[in-house]
Amino acid sequence: MRLFPILAALVVIGMIYAFVFERERITAVLGGDEAPQADVGQEATPEAAPEFETVGVVAIRSEAREIDSAVVLRGQTEAFRQVDLRAETSGQVISEPLRKGTMVNEGDTLCRIDPGTRDATLAEAQARLAEAQARVPEARARLTEAQSRLEEAQINDRAAQALSQDGFASETRVAATKAAVSSAQAAVETARSGLATTRSSIQSAEAAVAAAEKEIERLTITAPFAGLLETDTAELGSLLQPGGLCATVIQLDPVMLVGYVPETEVSRVETGALAVADLASGGRVEGEVTFLSRKADPTTRTFRVDIRVPNPDLTLRDGQTAEITIAADGTKAHLLPQSALTLNDEGTLGVRLVTNENEAGFAAVSLLRDTPNGVWLSGLPDTANVITIGQEYVTDGVKVDPTYQELGQ
Repeated sequence: MRLFPILAALVVIGMIYAFVFERERITAVLGGDEAPQADVGQEATPEAAPEFETVGVVAIRSEAREIDSAVVLRGQTEAFRQVDLRAETSGQVISEPLRKGTMVNEGDTLCRIDPGTRDATLAEAQARLAEAQARVPEARARLTEAQSRLEEAQINDRAAQALSQDGFASETRVAATKAAVSSAQAAVETARSGLATTRSSIQSAEAAVAAAEKEIERLTITAPFAGLLETDTAELGSLLQPGGLCATVIQLDPVMLVGYVPETEVSRVETGALAVADLASGGRVEGEVTFLSRKADPTTRTFRVDIRVPNPDLTLRDGQTAEITIAADGTKAHLLPQSALTLNDEGTLGVRLVTNENEAGFAAVSLLRDTPNGVWLSGLPDTANVITIGQEYVTDGVKVDPTYQELGQ
């Protein structure tokens, strides 16, 4: 067994231990220094407690400025109106199709369906109506005749009763006149029932005529408003069933900008406020807030806001992404570097300030807007000495030695 490698390893381990753990003692021995010995019988005097050192920081003197406290949100364009025109009856399309992108006016025909036997159905309903109306004079004449017979029978009955009391008429005659009155009353009721039946027939015939006319109206599908065809109309010869799509029409003038405001900002948005939108495709448009929802979206807890924007040349399309800025009441704020923001022990967002006593102090802030030059913050006094470098190394009450610089330096 070779002992040299084992001895060499032990020597190396000893040298490493001495270099790491006994370095100061070895240095003192080699240098001839001795640790100072305390005088025998001399009591050690406690040293004075060290004072807190002043921490050097970099700060800026910031002045509050009046800014337009706008509400910024993401949104998209949306057609002012959009409708899917669908068939209400079945039949074959007999009109030439219009291609998507075509401008249409209100009332323009988009699809026409083959009438088939609907014209004959309308003619039959009109004939039944005329027949029912022709029976009205006859029914009225029967009622008038029955009423006249009733009056005559009532007169005969009264005369027979008067003669019977004086002994000039027999009871048989009185009974006969009463029977005649009853018969005349029944005839009147029958005539009235016939007139009511005739009137019911007229109403039924009128309903049939109206239904046939409405069915014919449904054969032609027209544009409800001026707009743009988003799809081709139904092809010539295709069969449309009730609910089948004829065409989709959208109106893009004006166009709507739709965004969703968080509940923390909804109180700052008002109907009628001016709004500016920067489109993702480039360009800027202006409009006016026309609607602010009173009900929050159950998932995002945001409120829908609609902005109406003129679009006479139809340059804006449905579904374009936009960054919307809605004007709100102005407020005073400080423009500070984003790096100046910090959190206190409770997690509140704020900045560190240099007080009049050259001590560090914390001030909570509210973030209004983020810009390439910094962030706009509210909640600070009009003049504030804000620590921009070193705020993470001081707490409230710590003495600081500020070095001031200009904002943007």
